[in-house]
Amino acid sequence: MLSFVYQSWPARVIFGAGCVEQLPSEIDRLGAGKALVLSTPEQRASGEDVVRRLGNRAAALFDRAVMHVPVETAHAARDQAQRLGADCCVAVGGGSTTGLAKAIALVSDLPIIAIPTTYAGSEMTPIWGITEAGRKTTGRDPRVLPKTVLYDPCLTITMPAMLSATSGINSIAHCVEALYAQDANPIISLMAEEGIRAFADSLPAVVKEPGNLDARSHALYAAWLGGMALGTVGMALHHKLCHTLGGSFNLPHAETHTVVLPHAVAYNSAAAPDAMARIAQALGASTAARGLYDLAASLGAPTSLAALGLKAADLDSAADIAVLNPYYNPRPVTRDGIRSLLQDAWEGRRP
Repeated sequence: MLSFVYQSWPARVIFGAGCVEQLPSEIDRLGAGKALVLSTPEQRASGEDVVRRLGNRAAALFDRAVMHVPVETAHAARDQAQRLGADCCVAVGGGSTTGLAKAIALVSDLPIIAIPTTYAGSEMTPIWGITEAGRKTTGRDPRVLPKTVLYDPCLTITMPAMLSATSGINSIAHCVEALYAQDANPIISLMAEEGIRAFADSLPAVVKEPGNLDARSHALYAAWLGGMALGTVGMALHHKLCHTLGGSFNLPHAETHTVVLPHAVAYNSAAAPDAMARIAQALGASTAARGLYDLAASLGAPTSLAALGLKAADLDSAADIAVLNPYYNPRPVTRDGIRSLLQDAWEGRRP
């Protein structure tokens, strides 16, 4: 018998080529006038472009966002926001930049406007994460949910083909785990299945022809759906493993999701048959796990943890950390099961 709870988060989404032009008016709409613009060092030029667009609405550019939001970086950004009297944050980039904006909002209540340039999906969620002493802590707080998100596919054109592939599969992971979430509901499941299908259709074209604006638009649309899934229902084993590998071993975020996802899905396949059927159908594959592995391989994305730099000697420690705290997963999480999964992912075996 069908039974579910659906709760959506309030958010304003503006989607379309050129919509970044609306940023000044969106800051005015918030009643703000002194924005701290955030970026990674690699995307400093994008941050500077936003500062120019904002004129006297910009307080400064903080361009030190990095993966997994180290607590030291969070403190530095918070201090600068306070010192400058910033009354909002504009995050330009992917999950690292949005995550830093959330770290500021978590202790200051400053509203966030997010301008995603990757497919990470963090901009649609109330989930925050901070890494301290090699351990990544995550949580949910409505204060960190961006007030407005500007999805401009023109800003994703310069994203390298391989980052596009791994960032897209990172977002597919949100959709996949939404389909077997403990609090799954039919609305988010529809979005999740559509997100997987839209990525499967668009990513090959994006990788082959990075300047294809139509393909970029459909991939960014899929990323929005993935973000909605991530922010509305709970995740499971796959995300726990990726947080462990990223926070404790400093592996690259999107690439880690790309490698681990087929193996996490294979682990859960017998325990979530309906979800697996929907994933396989959306991918046009015989099985969900193989379809995900084959998609990554066809895009030229990494398929092994060894290729990402994880040492074989780290696998035992990773398995130990992954089972420290209990969490929901459709199949019971055992240390031996996780160790075997990680071995397969480290070797890059096709499920």
